[in-house]
Amino acid sequence: MSTTPHTEESAPVTGGLSQKGLSAGTVGLIGAVVIGISCIAPAYTLTAALGPTVSEVGFQVPAIILIGFIPMLLVAFGYRELNRTMPDSGTSFTWAARAFGPWVGWMAGWGLIAATILVLSNLAGIAVEFLFLLIDQIAGSPGNIAELAFNPFINVAVCLLFMLGATLISYRDMQTTQKLQYYLVGFQLLVLLFFSISAFVQVAQGNAFDASPVELSWFNPLEIGSVGAIVAGLSLSIFIFWGWDVTLTMNEETKDPERTPGRAATLTVITIVVLYLLLSIALLSFAGIGTGELGLGNEDIQSNVFFYLSGPILGPLAFLVSLAVLTSSASSLQSTFVSPARTLLAMGHYGALPASFAKVSPRFFTPGYATIIAAIVASAFYAVMRFISEDVLWDTITALGMMICFYYGITAFACVWYFRKQWFDTTRTFFFTFLFPLVGGVILAALFVMTLVDSMNPDYGSGSNIGGVGLVFILGVTVIVVGIVIMIWQAIKRPAFFRGETLSMDAPASLRRRKH
Repeated sequence: MSTTPHTEESAPVTGGLSQKGLSAGTVGLIGAVVIGISCIAPAYTLTAALGPTVSEVGFQVPAIILIGFIPMLLVAFGYRELNRTMPDSGTSFTWAARAFGPWVGWMAGWGLIAATILVLSNLAGIAVEFLFLLIDQIAGSPGNIAELAFNPFINVAVCLLFMLGATLISYRDMQTTQKLQYYLVGFQLLVLLFFSISAFVQVAQGNAFDASPVELSWFNPLEIGSVGAIVAGLSLSIFIFWGWDVTLTMNEETKDPERTPGRAATLTVITIVVLYLLLSIALLSFAGIGTGELGLGNEDIQSNVFFYLSGPILGPLAFLVSLAVLTSSASSLQSTFVSPARTLLAMGHYGALPASFAKVSPRFFTPGYATIIAAIVASAFYAVMRFISEDVLWDTITALGMMICFYYGITAFACVWYFRKQWFDTTRTFFFTFLFPLVGGVILAALFVMTLVDSMNPDYGSGSNIGGVGLVFILGVTVIVVGIVIMIWQAIKRPAFFRGETLSMDAPASLRRRKH
């Protein structure tokens, strides 16, 4: 392990950006992209999202993926410009605070932390289920071993072991994380490519369940029946792309921090959209969208499409798909710790949270305290929710989409506002600091409002409701309200940050150049 980076104490906080003692220069472009792909967890994400998306838009899944890709790419451009000017591990928190002030910045940070901690618990739960599915497949015990994953005591116990392992790795230096992710992500991508190609081979040989020739109409959003279906499909596609921004939270640890994280974010999103299109087209072509035994419209298989199609497509090698999804969720569990830990670190560093969150491990140069707290909160949340109600747990995860749109949208608008003095300096600044992030932010803001309204319906999500109001709406609003309450409490306890003394609003970039 290298011991050269940042052995000195962090720079004093005086209202501007400052280093936090992380291991500078340890993550390269390829490493950042690999960690970004790992955080998105394509194998786990698409097997859970493909079926529900088919139920909304049919064969137009590729069109929905492309539509969902657009706001992600536009927002990624905004992230890149902000990072180029202000590389800071606090990302959304720091940038929103410098553009709009401490209150908006604090809530942007809360949105990121809430979303990532919610999904951490879900990833651990999915890893448990696929671990038992994999053992069941290898042992040739149809369903008997897999059923153990649904015993809440066994489930929670194994889930906590996964969480512990991920925490120990995340606590160590970024070099350890990179090395592990190279193997896990590499295996996952190879299996998914093999799975896709095998599906096309089965179609060509006449062995498909419901062979459907690939058509250009699959890529045409105008073929989708209704605006409601587009919105529902778009909300799902936002979730399947979420996680690329982890590449930005490592900006204080990357080589060439002003350019590498932004490039990694763009490359990650493009790689994922190509992979998703290949997989969705292959499985649509093999299984069709009918409600038959293996049709993607069959509700009985929609929660885990890869598992049910792996046998017919790969035969005796079907276990590789379960292993890939297990690898995907486990590797994402570890890499997802990067974002909340570094955001909590930045919030502690700038005085928006207790100073203990600003502690950096003197041995590994990682946000050790913040990592441990994130793990404890995610573990406790999962354990409590699993015993209360599995419906409540999954509805909480459904509410995750609102959090994603919330903090991504704030960050996109922060880019637009921060660079307002240089919108028209060049053609490049017009597109990358104004038009692209503005359009991306508006799309996400519209999705946030639509999801908020739709989730009030008692039938939304699992169908659970309180007083006729959908549980997903109640949970989503609760997360935001809890954030506001904690923010007000921190403002009382730590007024310096909220007065702009520890992290001040920054002048637009072109104005700063004129002053200097």
